[in-house]
Amino acid sequence: MKVLFISDIHLGARYMGDTRTHEARVVNFLRNEAHDADSLYLLGDILDYWFEYRNVVPRGFIRFFGELAALSDAGVKITWMTGNHDIWLFDYLRDELGIEVVDAPYIVSKIGTRRFILAHGDRIGRTTAGFRFICSLFRNKVCQKLYSGLHPRITVPFAKAWSNSSRCGKGAIDDAERKAQIRTLVEDADKLAKANPDIDFIVMGHHHIPLDIPLPQSSARLIVLGDWIDNDTYAIFDGNDITVRRYRL
Repeated sequence: MKVLFISDIHLGARYMGDTRTHEARVVNFLRNEAHDADSLYLLGDILDYWFEYRNVVPRGFIRFFGELAALSDAGVKITWMTGNHDIWLFDYLRDELGIEVVDAPYIVSKIGTRRFILAHGDRIGRTTAGFRFICSLFRNKVCQKLYSGLHPRITVPFAKAWSNSSRCGKGAIDDAERKAQIRTLVEDADKLAKANPDIDFIVMGHHHIPLDIPLPQSSARLIVLGDWIDNDTYAIFDGNDITVRRYRL
């Protein structure tokens, strides 16, 4: 068995510099690593911004979508969990690429003989009240309908500028802040594991830190996938165990 997990690619992000090279690196990964996989899980923030209109397709990401289509046609089961950047996936990619799109805090899934909790991770660990409010606003059906009425000439530059300023404004995280972030993340994951006592692995993205940590109060392990901004990391499950790896061309 070969199952791949990847998250936080942020395709199209302005702060990535050469977005075409960034996309090519991800396509190369899929072509080399996913062609013989049983399943591929995209755990959110794959696109830095995406909003599906009923009759209009946003531009970009053709090579990436083409590779997903080829994998799906070849029988690889693809599941895409929405993140806080690609919340607005509705039915286009589902219908065109034959992938499953999931918008939920987490899902419980049995893969082989092991049981997983899979999540983007934006609702696990340290969050602010403002962040939670914005995410609930973005997921509100009425707000989505109103937003769809605005012309993309307005919404796309606004969303991309907001994402860019948000990322650039974060700055470097010092060791104390990182340790506090990981501590809160482990505490929340432990609570989730205790509520689901037969879980073997909790796999998530969002936090941009590659981690593989045994949870202190359960038998489960927490796997955080890192990102494709600084780390180029992913996880692979062989039917028995899961490992976090760094992709190198």
